[in-house]
Amino acid sequence: MTVPSSSPSYIGRFAPSPTGPLHAGSLVAALASWLDARAHQGRWLVRIEDVDIPRCVPGADHFILQQLATLGLRPDEAPLWQSRRGAHYAAALERLRDASQAYPCGCSRKDIDAALAAAGLTPERHGERVYPGTCRPAHGGLGGKPARAWRLLTAQAGVIDWQDRRLGPQRQDLEAEVGDFVLKRADGLWAYQLAVVVDDADQGITDIVRGADLADNTPRQLQLQRLLGLPRPRYLHTPLVLAADGQKLSKQNGAAALDLADPPAALRAAATHLDLTLTPGLGLPETLAEAVLRWRDRWRDL
Repeated sequence: MTVPSSSPSYIGRFAPSPTGPLHAGSLVAALASWLDARAHQGRWLVRIEDVDIPRCVPGADHFILQQLATLGLRPDEAPLWQSRRGAHYAAALERLRDASQAYPCGCSRKDIDAALAAAGLTPERHGERVYPGTCRPAHGGLGGKPARAWRLLTAQAGVIDWQDRRLGPQRQDLEAEVGDFVLKRADGLWAYQLAVVVDDADQGITDIVRGADLADNTPRQLQLQRLLGLPRPRYLHTPLVLAADGQKLSKQNGAAALDLADPPAALRAAATHLDLTLTPGLGLPETLAEAVLRWRDRWRDL
């Protein structure tokens, strides 16, 4: 795992999961990350986050790249696919294991729920399932159970403070609010948290611009960066596009694929969610150029 020795002062990225085509919500994240890179005269990369292979739709990765190209959002180098980078994630896990920061876990979801219930804790329906540390080495380890997954030890993480360029000061007690989180899943697939940290470092990412639903993940990634000795990027979490029921617009709740019959119109619609007003009737290059100016005025110096 290497960090480029001579990087531009700004490298940003858009990292879609190929579980379907881009929709209105994912376009907002793509546009924001592209605008921030261009406003800083930096480079913009695309990473296909296909590490969760069972959820990926065949061909969706290339369709997403075509959608981005139609919108004029072209990366400055060839895209990277997470599914081809398992050796890099394995090396990072080995480093954490050697430092006694990662351990094997034999708990199923049912085991975790039972342990939480025994402690009088009931996770909220969509809330964080805080791992109770059952398989921690200090608690006796696997206790004869076969290893299912690998977890990061958060006992010494403490309270993690970080600054978001839009949301302001943020804080999370990682052990109390998240617990020892998964690095490698029971099905053998790599967990998002480890993969994204390794990839951001290897690609020299300096700035991460993404949806606000991922803000809660940031302390986990900051802790991994610290333990692996990796640089800490700056973060900006953008407003979410909501469905009619008030939930985040997503492929899981039936978000429609982008209508790209009029690319400038699609960009103007996305820009409104970023509190940017663009002039109707302009062509694609002019719309993008105006969007960069609007973004620079609002966000570049934050």
